[in-house]
Amino acid sequence: RERGGEKWTKKIKSEGMGEISELERWIELGQEQQRAYVMRLLDALEVTDRDKRLKVARAILYLAQGVFDECDMDADVIHWSRHNVFLLYDMGIFTALLELLSMEIDNNQACSSAVRKPAISLADSTELRVLLSIMYLMVETIRLQTEDDRPEWRAAREAFKTELGSPLYNGEPFALLLFTMVTKFCSMNAPHFPMKKVLLLLWKTILFTMGGFEELQEMKVRGRERLSLPPLPEDSIKVVRSMRAASPPASAMELIEQQQQAKRGRRSRRPLVKQDSLDTYNERDPFKNDDARDEEEDGEEADSGIEGEVDPLDRDVIIQPPPPPPPLRPPTERASLPKGLPWAPKVREKDIEHFLETSRNKFIAPTSKAKTDSINILADVLPEEMPITVLQSMKLGIDVNRHKEIIVKAISALLLLLLKHLKLNHIYQFEIVSQHLVFANCIPLILKFFNQNIMSYISAKNSICVLDFPHCVVHEMPELTAESLEAGDSNQFCWRNLFSCINLLRILNKLTKWKHSRTMMLVVFKSAPILKRALKVKQAMMQLYVLKLLKIQTKYLGRQWRKSNMKTMSAIYQKVRHRLNDDWAYGNDIDARPWDFQAEECALRESIEKFNSRRYDKNQNGEFAPVDNCLQSVLGQRVELPEDFHYSYEMWLEREVFSQPIQWEGLLQQAQ
Repeated sequence: RERGGEKWTKKIKSEGMGEISELERWIELGQEQQRAYVMRLLDALEVTDRDKRLKVARAILYLAQGVFDECDMDADVIHWSRHNVFLLYDMGIFTALLELLSMEIDNNQACSSAVRKPAISLADSTELRVLLSIMYLMVETIRLQTEDDRPEWRAAREAFKTELGSPLYNGEPFALLLFTMVTKFCSMNAPHFPMKKVLLLLWKTILFTMGGFEELQEMKVRGRERLSLPPLPEDSIKVVRSMRAASPPASAMELIEQQQQAKRGRRSRRPLVKQDSLDTYNERDPFKNDDARDEEEDGEEADSGIEGEVDPLDRDVIIQPPPPPPPLRPPTERASLPKGLPWAPKVREKDIEHFLETSRNKFIAPTSKAKTDSINILADVLPEEMPITVLQSMKLGIDVNRHKEIIVKAISALLLLLLKHLKLNHIYQFEIVSQHLVFANCIPLILKFFNQNIMSYISAKNSICVLDFPHCVVHEMPELTAESLEAGDSNQFCWRNLFSCINLLRILNKLTKWKHSRTMMLVVFKSAPILKRALKVKQAMMQLYVLKLLKIQTKYLGRQWRKSNMKTMSAIYQKVRHRLNDDWAYGNDIDARPWDFQAEECALRESIEKFNSRRYDKNQNGEFAPVDNCLQSVLGQRVELPEDFHYSYEMWLEREVFSQPIQWEGLLQQAQ
């Protein structure tokens, strides 16, 4: 987090906010005095001096962080942070910060300077980080509801929610401005943007304006009632919460150990005990060591043996003597070969010109970086001077890992939330975004993420408790040592990383559900061994979405895979929802459904484009124009009639109306 850094009294005296004694404190001021000081800070934000604006912004950040220098406990910091944030919003600070943020985004000089710099550090994004920190604190604090909220705070929350979701900022919502920052950063036009703060603020903004999973469920219920559809049978999240984690499938090493013990006539060392969940994780977990890749997984789930066949491990081992060395060949004379290539190379003048042109464009002020260059996401965590001691290096390493974990958490939560809202709003909105993700290699990217030691990732301890806010500013700072940094916190698992893993699995499920070609992508990329290793995380929700991904591709993996993974098949049967005529465990329609990825995706894109053209194009085709079926609306429309219509109007009435027999009773019955 960014910190204001100085005492409030020193800050306002340095900015000339009025005469105030050193003994006077912010928490002792009255409401009107606090409002007067905030108003002076608001006026000072409009000065042209960049350094003065930064000092005033830091003072506002100090207020939003709860004037921690005047507090004795963590609860006091949280109380004053909430009080000050609502005060800042009421005084119009957020709108002023938004104008400053727009100025920083459009600062072409800073962008061009950052592009030319070989290394970007924290110093290149100081103003942006301060502004984004204040805005994040305001959005997150106002978004969260508490029981002791004042009535004016509840009204401010609804007003702020409406304000963020409305196109009040240059004709576009606030979230769209943050998406613009993400686009400029990913295109490498603004590499100094602090992406971690931007993504966190974007996620919280969409969470605030559109609603979370509970609001989504309520919107689903209301939508089904409005369309006279039957109510939902259950809430998926509530059902998952009541589930119990399953035991992960045994690895190849454990199977070998069991076979050897069975040969010696002893029982397996792995007793049948109650399966611990992630909350009560057993430290003596045999699946914690995931470094040795399962042999049955890497080799297309190798066969565990057929009945009646002797296992190779059970046969008697016979030590054979080493084979005799081959006889030495008599020395022969070496053939005399010409040195160098036998042919003289030929070069055309056109080839030379093409080579020179390519070299000039590649090496001699290119205007932009190559597409293969990686994006630097550590611009807002690396200091100007690199660490020189072991302790500083360890601290920086923890900060970098934590930084990456937060970015993964924000991106995964943001994508999942957008996909769920878009699917509820209109299915084609969901489909077009999903297709963009598929074309951007989202499926293999998520699989690559899970192709790591997931247990180590879940149990990572990339945090330093004594440096967490507000503990670090309220209590005395203990001396940091290498041993304390290695020990980390007392939690056995990192819930941030578990949250990210579940989000990514849910995204993968949404991209592949009911899509045959995308399901085959899971098979082609050999996702089954990767997903099976993820089952070692004993958490019910994560296991459920892993089993869902395994279920949709089970019938394409072959009979031998299903035979060798009966424990996984049993877990799928017990925990995943089944449908009528669901043949997930068999391979009946494999031959009848060839895999044509391009044809299926092109057909989907064509349907979306037809819908958009029919619905939103200005030059609409009359054949696809929407029809108004409302009687009152049609009769109320003004119809343009030809000029000579009134000359033949009486004849038209006589021919079309008076001379035609009308069955009024039949019309009334049809209307009823």
